[in-house]
Amino acid sequence: MGDILAHESELLGLVKEYLDFAEFEDTLKTFSKECKTKGKALPKTAGSSLRDSKSSIIQKDLIAAFDNGAQKVFFDLWEEHIPSSIRDGDSFAQRLEFYLHIHFAIYLLKRSVRRPDKEELDERISYFKTYLESKGAALSQTTEFLPFYALPFVPNPMVHPSFKELFQDSWSPELKLKLEKFLDLIFKASNTPKLLMLYKENGQSHKEMLQQLHQQLLEAERRSMTYLKRYNKIQADYHNLIGVTAELVDSLEATVSGKMITPEYLQSVCIRLFSNQMRQSLAHSVDFTRPGTASTMLRASLAPMKLKDVPLLPSLDYEKLKRDLIVGSDRLKAFLLQALRWRLTTSHPGEQRETVLQAYISNDLLDCQGHSQSSVLQLLHGRSHVVRQYMARLINAIASLAEGRLYLAQSTKVLQMLEERLKEEDKDVVTRENVLGALQKFSLRRPLQTAMIQDGLIFWLIDILKEPDCLSDYTLEYSVALLMNLCLRSAGKNMCASVAGLVLKVLSDLLGHENHEIQPYVNGALYSILSIPSIREEARAMGMEDILRCFMKEGNAEMIRQIEFIIKQLNSEEFPDGVLESDDDEDEDDEDQRI
Repeated sequence: MGDILAHESELLGLVKEYLDFAEFEDTLKTFSKECKTKGKALPKTAGSSLRDSKSSIIQKDLIAAFDNGAQKVFFDLWEEHIPSSIRDGDSFAQRLEFYLHIHFAIYLLKRSVRRPDKEELDERISYFKTYLESKGAALSQTTEFLPFYALPFVPNPMVHPSFKELFQDSWSPELKLKLEKFLDLIFKASNTPKLLMLYKENGQSHKEMLQQLHQQLLEAERRSMTYLKRYNKIQADYHNLIGVTAELVDSLEATVSGKMITPEYLQSVCIRLFSNQMRQSLAHSVDFTRPGTASTMLRASLAPMKLKDVPLLPSLDYEKLKRDLIVGSDRLKAFLLQALRWRLTTSHPGEQRETVLQAYISNDLLDCQGHSQSSVLQLLHGRSHVVRQYMARLINAIASLAEGRLYLAQSTKVLQMLEERLKEEDKDVVTRENVLGALQKFSLRRPLQTAMIQDGLIFWLIDILKEPDCLSDYTLEYSVALLMNLCLRSAGKNMCASVAGLVLKVLSDLLGHENHEIQPYVNGALYSILSIPSIREEARAMGMEDILRCFMKEGNAEMIRQIEFIIKQLNSEEFPDGVLESDDDEDEDDEDQRI
């Protein structure tokens, strides 16, 4: 009873609101009179006609502001009358608001007959840029909106292919229509009685959920049938291939006995290997008696399709970009670094990606060619851990390409700053992973290998690899791979010789680690350092051969073969003087890595 009394006024208000909405005038009068007689206070509510009139005025004001390009008026009304729960929580509202900001940002470019006023245009672009850094940041992970984050930095958006759609005559009317429909729904919903909304949400939600689950089940069944058909086709092709192979083996055996293979038989075999659509035409149009015809047709059937031409991405204002990366807010820096990385990693391999990278290099995006104290590279040591992480991600992406590594290697400060960040970073695992990934790719270049060895990076790697279970898979794999690359050099081997017992223990423990991806790198590092006599002696003293043979019992064929080479190296004689230095003259293996 106490709970009812506590919410009685609100419940009575819900009943009154619904009766008013449904126009039960007599019932409402009787209800209000009885409440007054019993001393029950009713909350005051506005009439439906008044609410409808007010909603209509607001809608008209919003549409008028849209048509007139009144940016401030529109968004003041928008924030005042569109509930924040809808603006921040509804995906359609967020997308619509994003495009509305674009509409007002380019309004002068679309409507002005003459050259638009520069000051007013800059003010609109600045307003849009502020939105991107604040509320618009929520959509930065969406591919649909990613190109528009470059809009404030493009000198003339009207001539760029990425923004061609915005300047079509149909774009603004279509956006206006979406806005009108959205406002109709919003203000209609705002006039709906709360009692009715509660009923719909609770009474109808179960039905909608069942319908949704039923639809998902039907889609799953359709996908299952599709996959089953594909499986059956693959299985039939496999059986057909096995049958043809068996017949060909029989034919080869027959030729040994002197029996000849007829062209008709060869034709029948080849036709069976092709798809149904090709069989009839091949049977009449291809002469299988001509040598090489059958094999040529088979190889041609497996030839990859030619890729379509990929357009080049629009150019950017790199001076403005670099300036904002240095003096902008941390939020802006993070978004710009993310957009620059995505521009590279989402580009199509080939000419498009090469063009993006060359633009970064020719404009010296990371200031690798300059000597300024306030360079973009300093973001690696920024206060914001998000900025440091996104900077490390960008460098790692650039280092994945051979030309990118060549660009980054121009300045010794890049390597130095990465090593410092690697050893100092303790708050963000992702930052350290990307720094480590970049260093591993750097180690493919001989001068950078030498510098890392001289800086004692091997000791740092051995130290963190003492507890591999505390590391992420990425950190573990790239740490072991980097260690192996450094151990391929004579200087690296000699560095390991100073702590031979520790290095051998760490590597032998890693042989049994559950992450099998690291095994080739561990084996490579072991084989390499065992060319040093002092390390071989230490390994023999700790019973390394017995340890290796234990792993051979559980390893696969490739693992066993590699361990056999390591044991052979362990039991080899000392190298003559001078042999240990020969590896310094090997050619670099410096190809593009997977981004």
